[in-house]
Order: sequence, then structure tokens, then C-alpha cells
Amino acid sequence: FICLNGAVPGEPVKKDENSRRGNWGNQIEFVLTSVGYAVGLGNVWRFPYLCYRNGGGAFMLPYFIMLVFCGIPLFFLELSFGQFASLGCLGVWKISPMFKGVGYGMMVVSTYIGIYYNVVICIAFYYFFLSMTNLLPWTYCNNPWNTPDCSGVVSSYQLNASLANATSSLVAGVSEVVNRTKRTSPSEEYWKHYVLNISDDIGNFGEVRLPILGCLAVSWAVVFLCLIRGVKSSGKVVYFTATFPYVVLTILFIRGITLDGAINGIKYYLTPQWQKVLDAKVWGDAASQIFYSLGCAWGGLITMASYNKFHNNCFRDSIIISITNCATSVYAGFVIFSILGFMAHHLNVPVSEVADHGPGLAFVAYPEALTLLPISPLWSLLFFFMLILLGLGTQFCLLETLVTAIVDEIGTDWIIKNKTVVTLSVAIAGFLLGVPLTTQAGIYWLLLMDNYAASFSLVIISCIMCICIMYIYGHRNYFKDVEMMLGFPPPLFFKVCWRFISPVIISFILIFTVIQYKPITYNDYVYPGWSLAIGFAMALSSVVCIPIYALYKISKSPGATFRERLKAACRAHPKWGPALQEHRTGRYAPMASEDTVEARPLKERDELKEEQKEKEKEKEKEEGKEKERKDEISLTIQGSNGSTNTHNNPNPSA
Repeated sequence: FICLNGAVPGEPVKKDENSRRGNWGNQIEFVLTSVGYAVGLGNVWRFPYLCYRNGGGAFMLPYFIMLVFCGIPLFFLELSFGQFASLGCLGVWKISPMFKGVGYGMMVVSTYIGIYYNVVICIAFYYFFLSMTNLLPWTYCNNPWNTPDCSGVVSSYQLNASLANATSSLVAGVSEVVNRTKRTSPSEEYWKHYVLNISDDIGNFGEVRLPILGCLAVSWAVVFLCLIRGVKSSGKVVYFTATFPYVVLTILFIRGITLDGAINGIKYYLTPQWQKVLDAKVWGDAASQIFYSLGCAWGGLITMASYNKFHNNCFRDSIIISITNCATSVYAGFVIFSILGFMAHHLNVPVSEVADHGPGLAFVAYPEALTLLPISPLWSLLFFFMLILLGLGTQFCLLETLVTAIVDEIGTDWIIKNKTVVTLSVAIAGFLLGVPLTTQAGIYWLLLMDNYAASFSLVIISCIMCICIMYIYGHRNYFKDVEMMLGFPPPLFFKVCWRFISPVIISFILIFTVIQYKPITYNDYVYPGWSLAIGFAMALSSVVCIPIYALYKISKSPGATFRERLKAACRAHPKWGPALQEHRTGRYAPMASEDTVEARPLKERDELKEEQKEKEKEKEKEEGKEKERKDEISLTIQGSNGSTNTHNNPNPSA
């Protein structure tokens, strides 16, 4: 009911400030949606791994420094940008039309991420459904898909043994595992040979894995239904999808820290290696993780903020959401490493040998550790349900980013009224484009898109956005815009970060990404050169939108020389500013005085004068129509009075 109607029973219906476009039901919905967008799978499967690899607790120092000087300022910049104009990632570039290609680049990035991200969610759905059993199918090695190299942490003859026998057989199983020179876990073989049935090459697609395809359809259906009424429906859904993962994390954390060996895992996660703080790679990883985990330059933050009311305090929201995102990453590390420490304790191996990241952690290492717990299907259900909710929170915003950009760009009454049709069309297109990722070679393509589609391109997009707003549009203009919207200017710290510190850090991330580049591999598989070329093409496809559109806009701009056209293309569009007339005050006032008009640049001055003339003509027409109506009413009254007099006195001259 909530999903379809967008209203909670008993809750008074609030009128939208922007009736044509719509607003969030309340500010909690925006905060929860943004938290769901920022807190994704990377917080669970990437941050803990980066933390232990880069010096444990020592990694927290550069991580939080990067959060303060880069993460929160960029987050605030994007939220204020979208909220001020009440437009998506394409419409906001009225601020400087030549840079609209940045918006198209954001759309391309969101498209790539949306395609493969939902495939990851659908695999989580698949594992969730398979966990609805008395015995997890990846517990033992006596299945048709297992190989002779398979060796589980739980022996198959333990199933009907007593507790004492189970303990002794577990010790025997551990000894057997340790003595093996090559061990393949049942969860790894289940992942490779049963779930994926992985092919030997990225070019060998093989067959479509029908169970995964079915789960992909379920995943896209869920996303569409939750966005069927845009932010009105998704804003209600996030009350559950953004909060319940914390309930699951807490349950898993409490269960994890009560296990043998959990403390060893947590020590491995947090023990600081201070010498690594001097390593540039550690700082690069910290900056990259902050940048990517907050979802900067995807277009989602601008889109979500565009549905805020004009005077909402997005400064406060940016701090709350950014800190919540990073705190969740740290908290998830305790959950992950407590269980991995327990597993390492049972296997009598170092934690580093069972630690993993990415799909390897979510679908191999952690599921295997769960088989060691009593009532393992219950913990498995909770874990994969948490992954599903974390993924959906991000996927909602990715789809809404694309839909909002399309609707804002077309802007007709029909497209606004039929926004659901656009949402359905984008969801169907996303499903069809995701089908190749459900084949036997799908995992190769998924990792290729994950590594290239949203890597250095995001950094370039974000850097150009900062330069455009601060130096092309002008930092003084933007600071005044923010002050007009919030009622107070941005704090000095944010002014300095936006103009100098954040662009420098973004440039550092780009340089670091280029220096640290290594061709992608998957376990022992090395990607062929042609697939890497496709990866770079995907990365460049979003960046190339920027110069192509800039050249197009310059060619279409008025001016006798290139310099004049360039200036015209960079100048803010006359319609740039608050969306509603009631908020267009000061320099955005619709009827400017002659002195104000003459102080404007030539082109803008002419455009303002033309707008004033058109408004005056419309006003004269309205006054003329009003006068005609009054004359008609007056004549009607006179005529009726004359009739009455004639009827009462047959001789009017008497």
C-alpha cells in the first residue's frame, strides 16, 4: 500500500512546494534515501578489506582526514547544487550550458553502474532463496558439481553425529584441511561451478543461467514497483530498506563477537601499523574509498536533493549522511572480521588467508564461515537479505537519476504526468542490457564494468564540476546562491575546500589511480587485450561527452569570433536559478529595474529586456480582456434595467 499510494495511513497529506515536479513527503525520507544511496555493498565488502590491507586502525587516520577535506565538502556541493535549481543532473547545467556534457557523463556512469549493480543484487536474491533450507547447499563436498580438490571445514559424516562426535570430527576436518597443499572450499566450488557455471574465457558466453535471469527479473520488478510513483513511493520504502540493514548488522555483530577467535579477527582488522601512514598508497586508497563510497559525481546526489524544498538545510544533511556512511563502513568491518576470525580459528590459519573482498567475500568467504554456525540457514538468510537491502537503496537512486534527467530534459506536461511510463521503460532497458551478465561469462563482464565504467571517469567529472561552479560561474555567485537558499553563507572552511583543497585532492586521486593502474584479473584468469580496450572505451564514453557537447554548444552560440561564442556558451542561462517564482528574489527577480538590467552583460541584458516586453504585452492583453468583460457586464445591466422600466411604465416619456 505504501509503495503504490505513497501515503501512510493516518498521516496528513502535505502539499508539495513544487506541485509540478513534486517534493519529498518530509525531510526524513530524503535523509534515509541518501543514506541508502551512499551506504551500499562497498561498505561491507570493500572498506574492511582496505582497512586491514592498509594498516588496520592506522588507515582510519587518512580515511577521516579525506572525509573532512574532500568527502563532506563535495557532498554538500552536490546537494546544494541540485536543491538550488530543483533540477536533475542534466537540468542543473543551466548554470553554464557549455558544461552540460558533465550531466550526460553522469547519466552514462549511472547507466553502467545500474546495469551491473542489479546483477549483483539478483545473485544475492538467488542465495537468499537457496538459504531457505535445512542445510546450506555449499556446506559439504559430496555434490555433483564438486571436484576432488574440494575440502570443507565441516566433514560430511558430521551430519548425524552427536555434539561430541561433531567436535572431534571437526578437529579431524581441520587437520585434513591444514595438511592439504591445495584447498578449494565447497562455497567456492558452489559459486564457480553451480551458481555461475563459469566459462573459461570472457568471450565464451555459453548459456544464460536461467535461475539468475529469473532473479534479475525479480530484482528489476522490485526496483520498478518501489519507484512507480517516483520519490513519493520510494520515500516510504526507505523507512525499511535504509534502516533494517543496521538491525541485521547488529544481530550479526552480536553473534560474531560471541564466537571463538572473533577477537583475533577484530584485532587483525584494527591493529594499527603506523608505518603505513607514510605510504602514499594508503592515502590514495583512503581518498578513493571516500570518493566512491559517497556516490560523488554519479548524479544521484544532485537528483535526490532536487526534490527537497528550497530552504531545506542541506548543509546539516550533508554532514549527517556523510558521517553515517563512514561509520557504517567501520561498523561493518567488525561484523565481517569477527566471523572471519572465527573461521580462521577453526581452520588454524592466519586471518589473512580467509579474508577477501568484493564478490569473493559476499558469495564465498562469508557464506562458508556461516556454515560453521548453529542454525546456519538463519544467519545466511539475514546476511543476504542485508545485501539485498543495501543494494536496493543504491539502485533506487541510480534509476531515479536517469528517469529524472529524461523527464526534466523533455519537460512536457505529458512526460511529467506519465513519469511511470519512463520509469518502466528504463527498467526494461536495464533488464535487457543486464542479460549478458547472467551468462556463463557474466562474472568477467561484471568485474570489467565495475573496474572501468566508474573509475577515473568519475574523478574527472567531479573535478570539472568543481572548476565550472567555482571558476566559470564564479565562487562569489555560488556563495550568494547558497546564502539565499539556506539563509546563511557556506562556512569559510567549505569555501576554501570547494575552491582549493577538494579539487587538489580529486586531482591527487586521479594521478594515484593512473599510477596504481594494473590490468584486471579474476583469480588466475588474465583478461585479454581486446576486453581491456572495451573497458577503457566504457570509461572514456562518459568523459568524452564533456568535450563533444562543449564544442556543439560553442558552435551554436551567438558571436562573431570564437572568444565571443565561448563566453556566450559559458554564461549562465536566463532561466538558471530557483525553480519557483516565489524564490526568485534579488538578482533572480523576474522584473528587474532599468539600472539592474543595464548593469548586466549585453546578451543577458537584451534577453531580460525581451522578457520584460513580452510580460508587459501579456499584461496589456489581460487588462484589455478584463476591460471588455466589464463593458459587457455593464451593457447587460443597462439593458436589463431598460427592460424593467419599459415593463413598469408603458410610456417611457411620461
